[in-house]
Amino acid sequence: MNILVLDDEKEIADLVEVYMKNENYNVFKFYDSKAAIECINNQKLDFAILDVMIKEVDGFEICKLIREKGLNFPIIMLTAKIENKDKIEGLTLGADDYITKPFDPLELVARVKSAYRRYTKYNDKIEENIIDIDGLEINQDKHICKLYDKVIGFTPIEFDILLYLAQKKGNVVSSEELFEKVWKEKYLENNNTVMVHIRRIREKLNDDSKNPKFIKTVWGVGYKIEK
Repeated sequence: MNILVLDDEKEIADLVEVYMKNENYNVFKFYDSKAAIECINNQKLDFAILDVMIKEVDGFEICKLIREKGLNFPIIMLTAKIENKDKIEGLTLGADDYITKPFDPLELVARVKSAYRRYTKYNDKIEENIIDIDGLEINQDKHICKLYDKVIGFTPIEFDILLYLAQKKGNVVSSEELFEKVWKEKYLENNNTVMVHIRRIREKLNDDSKNPKFIKTVWGVGYKIEK
């Protein structure tokens, strides 16, 4: 696995590199954002660990850049902050997880493995379990989504949101329920993370937000996929 590590605190970047290499990961380590962006543009990556408060171009902007390039590999944010608004911002921009400094390197390793398993977990299964909704095929076993036989490049979080709505087809699912089921954390007030991800899913499905074919908005209640 090729993993990007970006932190301007050299001791932290070096420590993360050591623990990632101990797992036999190929590490691309950077202390500044410009060099990391160059790597993102030129190197095939499978994972990124990004410091939020890095100078010049911060971790949030780099996370946004990765997702705008259509790259769906997992991203973990490293942050010295613990405020809910920072956590929400990272998740909204497409980060898969975050970890607060100071942290136990073994916990970071465990988080990396968990996020990467989530990204690839269904690839080895033989039996396929597909939900078909008017040309939208959601392969639960292979973690692949196709629209009219064309593979759609969803992030793991986007896929899990769509899958959960499909599994609850015909029922309205609140933003609170979606957040707690997909992110497996307590819902935070004034949280528009789910709404932003729904918008991205619709964009990738070329689904008109005013008259969506797949994910309907039930105003004041939540979202649903019709039966």
